[in-house]
Amino acid sequence: MVGQGVLRECLLADDVDSVLAIVRTPAGQQHAKLQEITSTDLFDLATIESHLTGFDACFFCLGVSAAGMSEQDYRRLTYDLTMSVAKTLSRLNPGMTFVYVSGAGTDSSERSRMMWAPGKGQDGK
Repeated sequence: MVGQGVLRECLLADDVDSVLAIVRTPAGQQHAKLQEITSTDLFDLATIESHLTGFDACFFCLGVSAAGMSEQDYRRLTYDLTMSVAKTLSRLNPGMTFVYVSGAGTDSSERSRMMWAPGKGQDGK
């Protein structure tokens, strides 16, 4: 839902030349600025690395519900995946700005009692 909003704004922005969306399922949008790559394993971007260069910004909007998920699995899909993608993109685009779009209530102090809040709020240092 948030990713769709970010995509819409990027496509409408005059100062955005092109948008590459790496998605789990096709967004179903057509636009002259938009190129979409569907990837079933976002932890392994090696097969699409040649498409990931020449960009100056990334809006990382992937999110999952914590409902019914173990803390370990949730951390893997929120923190570990985010860091994996960020490291790949920063290696390929050293000047890139990486914007991590997160939900309200995340906890960068990592002391929240909500299972999902500390992991989503972790700063990656």
